[in-house]
Amino acid sequence: MPIYFNIAKTGFTMSKKDKKNIENEQVDTQQTETVDVEEQTVEEQVVDEQTPEEQLETELKQEKDKFLRLFAEFENYKRRTAKERIELFSTASEGVMKTLLPVLDDFERALSHIEDDKEAEELRKGVLLIYQKLVNTLEQKGLKAVEVEKGEAFNADNHEAITQIPAPTEDLKGKIIDVVEKGYMLGEKVIRFPKVVIGQ
Repeated sequence: MPIYFNIAKTGFTMSKKDKKNIENEQVDTQQTETVDVEEQTVEEQVVDEQTPEEQLETELKQEKDKFLRLFAEFENYKRRTAKERIELFSTASEGVMKTLLPVLDDFERALSHIEDDKEAEELRKGVLLIYQKLVNTLEQKGLKAVEVEKGEAFNADNHEAITQIPAPTEDLKGKIIDVVEKGYMLGEKVIRFPKVVIGQ
């Protein structure tokens, strides 16, 4: 039969069984702490048991690992900066190219008007020579015209529609009827979209 201890002030009662359980838990906790301390001591002994050569080898491996990681990071940095530099050089002349595009347009207009005048053949040859020289120079710097043909399907990603007119035939609805202004690319980047008229 369990014996109860009455504590009058707190009204707390505890059986012998409960008291025994608490004592067992305290013993288990003390044993666990002792085992942890023993494991730490064993680990320290293992570290202490390493010879100076083994300790140096361990340190060498750690330093070598650090070095390899730093080397890999540096290689990635070099690769990234080289790519950024190439991209910068390829588009560095974008502002100059954009300012020269109206000059190209004027040359093309002049050539189309001179071709109609039969008396200005020598003038046409001179203007054509200068125009071709300018175009070749700009192409060497990465400029190229965006090819657009009449009758091609309109694509808002590649063309800029300036107006719509009634399509002369049914098959030209939603297609390019006329190219008002040429488009140009510098490297892989479009610096001016071709301005087109589309049929509706």
